[in-house]
Amino acid sequence: MKANQYFLMKNPGVGNADMVKIEFAPLNIPLNRRFQTAAVLQWVFCFLFGAQCCFCVYVVIVLNGYWHVAALYALWLYLDWDTPQAGGRRSDWVRHWTVWKHFGDYFPIHLIKTCDLDPERNYLMGFHPHGILVAGAFGNFCTEYTGFRELYPGMTPYLHTLGIWFSFPFFRDYLMSSGVVSCSKKSLTHVLSQKGGGNVSIIVIGGAAESLEARPGSLVLEALNRKGFVKIALRCGAHLVPVFSFGENDLFNQLKNPKGSLVRTIQEGMRKTLGFSLPLFHARGVFQYSLGFMPFRQPIYTIVGEPIVVERNVSPSSDEVDRLHGCYLGALAKLFEQHKAEYGILENQHLIFT
Repeated sequence: MKANQYFLMKNPGVGNADMVKIEFAPLNIPLNRRFQTAAVLQWVFCFLFGAQCCFCVYVVIVLNGYWHVAALYALWLYLDWDTPQAGGRRSDWVRHWTVWKHFGDYFPIHLIKTCDLDPERNYLMGFHPHGILVAGAFGNFCTEYTGFRELYPGMTPYLHTLGIWFSFPFFRDYLMSSGVVSCSKKSLTHVLSQKGGGNVSIIVIGGAAESLEARPGSLVLEALNRKGFVKIALRCGAHLVPVFSFGENDLFNQLKNPKGSLVRTIQEGMRKTLGFSLPLFHARGVFQYSLGFMPFRQPIYTIVGEPIVVERNVSPSSDEVDRLHGCYLGALAKLFEQHKAEYGILENQHLIFT
């Protein structure tokens, strides 16, 4: 069901006429769908408030006199500080939690392969678009229920995210257990320089800036000035793989924030200061379909394209970086054009690189 079928609102700015029609969920919803909703609810909560809650737990431990526990964890944090930049510490047990099966089935999420990857090589996948909460990237590369291991035997995925999240006690360990690592240059280089191959770094190229454009139907990608990942691929000799996730932008609506508006100015300022921004998003609720922070049940189809062969060059010139970056954007656009008709994109709609 399309997002605009869930969210119904009368024309804004008409006083008492501004009202949201509440459409409640029926009582006879199958149990498996309730499990799916619960799985996504805990994921959204962890994404939005998990780090803060974990920090509060640490403070409570200190304030309640368990200073020795807090001190031991602080020592552990100090000794373990660089782990998110050295491949992390994944747990197959966590990645196989049944909750992630329900999570993936909620949308549902599909991972689609277009060609094989050589397990003796390392790869850098560029994931597009960012969307609001990057559900497709998490579901496909941080859990074991969309078939990554079966589709790409011998390959190990690492999803890279902002390093700030690894500063929060307990939350950092939870992130790493699912295969999430830092997106720093050091972290990427560590993963992609491993001998023997079989490692895949996944970067959501557009980042926080692109999330501010995420809304149903948007095809705007923040990519023209994102070249750092190309330079790292060249230095490590890692093949580049474009990835496009159809449906990622259709999971949430977002408050209008055109460039130059007060909302957008505040969001951009936050992004430049903190490294991340806060899209003002909304979708459906837990027990009703009209308004809330739960994503719509919109299918996600993540298409993994063909690799672009990259020869190792420890000191690439600007021209070489620009050339490979242009080749990558061309391959991404081609991947989108080849598959867009299957997923409801009109013939006259194309990716917009900014």
